[in-house]
Amino acid sequence: MKFQSIRSTWLPFLLTVVLGFLVMGYHPGMEDDGIYLSAIKSQLNPSLFPHPDAVFFRLQLQASFFDNCMAELVRLTGLSIAWTELLGQFFSIGLILWACLGIAREVFEEVQAHWASVTMVAAMFTLPVSGTALFIADQHLHPRNLATGFILMAVLSVLRNRPWLALPWLAIAGMMHPLMAALGASFTLFAVFVFRPSFLPDRTVRMATLAVFPIRWLFDPANAGWEAALNTRTSLHLYRWSWYEWLGALAPLLLFLVLDHVGRQQGWVRLSLLARCVLAYGIFHQLLAMLLLAPEAPPRLIPLQPMRYLQLVYLFMVLFAGGLLGRFVLRKSLWRWAVYLLVINGSMFAAQRAMFPASLHLELPGRSSGNPWLQAFQWIRENTPVNAYFILNPRYMDEEGEDYHCFRALAERSQLADAVKDTAVVTQIPELADQWKNQLQAENNYENFHLQDFQRLKSTLGVDWAVVAYPQKTALDCRWHNATLAVCRIP
Repeated sequence: MKFQSIRSTWLPFLLTVVLGFLVMGYHPGMEDDGIYLSAIKSQLNPSLFPHPDAVFFRLQLQASFFDNCMAELVRLTGLSIAWTELLGQFFSIGLILWACLGIAREVFEEVQAHWASVTMVAAMFTLPVSGTALFIADQHLHPRNLATGFILMAVLSVLRNRPWLALPWLAIAGMMHPLMAALGASFTLFAVFVFRPSFLPDRTVRMATLAVFPIRWLFDPANAGWEAALNTRTSLHLYRWSWYEWLGALAPLLLFLVLDHVGRQQGWVRLSLLARCVLAYGIFHQLLAMLLLAPEAPPRLIPLQPMRYLQLVYLFMVLFAGGLLGRFVLRKSLWRWAVYLLVINGSMFAAQRAMFPASLHLELPGRSSGNPWLQAFQWIRENTPVNAYFILNPRYMDEEGEDYHCFRALAERSQLADAVKDTAVVTQIPELADQWKNQLQAENNYENFHLQDFQRLKSTLGVDWAVVAYPQKTALDCRWHNATLAVCRIP
C-alpha cells in the first residue's frame, strides 16, 4: 500500500513541483525580493545598510514576520541565505500544489482531472493577474507565495468539513503577508458560508468586521510626494485601467457564473458550490474595490490594493480549467497528455525567457552570471566597504539587460532612492514620500552628471560610490568595470 501511494501520488506530485519550478524560473533578488532579501540580510548582519535608505525595506515589513522567520531559519539550519531561500521557494510552490491537489480531489471525481488541475497550476504560476502587477506565484521566495499556500490549506480544511483548522492556517498566512491573508480569510469565510453555513454563529462576521476595522487613519492628509509615487502605478488606480484589464477582471467572474449554472444542471455538486464561492467572493471584492478606489474615496484607501483579490480568482480559474480538461479532453490518452504538457509548459517557459532575456533562467546559488549588472553587484559586495553609500541611475532596474534585479539585496550596500522599487514602497508608506522625492530630485538627469554633480551629492547626502556607464565620461576614481558598467569612488 505504501509503495502504491508513492507511485500514484508522491512521485507524480514531486515531479510536478520540479516541473513547475523549472518552468517559472528562479530569480532571487528580483522585483519585490529586493525588499525581503535586504531585510533578511539586515537581520543576520546588522552592520549592513547603515544609511537612511534602510527604511525603504524595514518599514515595509513592520507587519510581517517573514524576514524574522527566514533569518531564524538560517541560524537554526546553518545554511546560507541563498540555499535557505531556494528551499523555501520549493516549499512554497509544493505547499500551493499540495493544497490544489487536495481541492481538486474534493471537486472532481476523476484521477486524471486531479492531475490535470495540479499540472495546469504548476505551469501557470507566472500567469499575469490582470491589472494588478501580480503573478499567481512569484519567481523568487515571496511571502505572498507562502501565504497563498496557507490560504489554500485553509480552504481545503473547509472543503473537508474541518473549518476550525482554517484558523491556524490563516493565522500563519497573516504572519507572512497580512494583506493577502485578509483576502484569504474573506475567501475562506465565503467557503464556510457556501459549504458549512451552520458553522458560523449569528452575527459573527458583522461583529468581527466592525471590531477590527479602524477608520481614523483614513482621513490622514496626503502629501505631494506620496501622490506623485501613487501616480506612477496605474495598477493602484482601478478607474485608470485599460479596457482589457477590466475584461481580465470581470470575464473570470462570468466564467464562474456559467460553471456554477452548468454544474448544478449536470449534478456536479461540489464543483458548482466552489464555483459559486469564487463568484460570490469575486463579486463582493469587485464592488468593494470600485467603492474604495473611487475618485471621491479617501486616498489612504489606495494602499489596501483591493483588486489583488483577483490572484485567488485566477488561481481557481486555472485549477478548474485543468480539471475540466482532464475530465473531458485528456482522460487516459497518453498522446493528449503529452501535447497538453508540452503546450502549457513550453509556452510559459518561452514567456519567462522573453521577460528576462539577460539573466539565467535558474539563478541558483553558486552559478556565475553573464548579466553585467549582476557582475557589478557581485564585485561591489566583495570589494567595497560595508558602509559604502552608492548612487545609481534611479531607473537602473528598467535598463536593458538589468532584468529588475535589486541593488541593495544583491550588492548588500546602501543606495539613494530609486524610481522603480522604492517608488512601490512609498505607495504603501506615505511617511517615506519626502525622503524619496528629495533624493530623486537630487538624482535628476543622472546620465549627464559631471564630477561636480557627484561631489555635490557627496557633500549633501553622503554618497561616496557610484555605478556609471562604461566608458565613463567623468573624472571619477573607477576601481572596476566590465563592458557595460563601471564602479567608481567619488573623490
